[in-house]
Amino acid sequence: MTTQKQIRAAFWAAHPAANRRRYPARDWTREDKTLRDYCTDTRCAFVDFLDQLRRGGTISEALAARATL
Repeated sequence: MTTQKQIRAAFWAAHPAANRRRYPARDWTREDKTLRDYCTDTRCAFVDFLDQLRRGGTISEALAARATL
């Protein structure tokens, strides 16, 4: 994998039961109140998935550091 788009597609394929709903961001100090975020369980699963890909050599350290859900 070489792009964030590929990582996200692989994550959703590997975790079909993950909650895809996006909730309002909890940081009320932000100017933009329309920001949305995934639930904690989904975000933690994504981070674990990234770490697994990085440790397995499937993605580079740099890509793992910049990838977002």
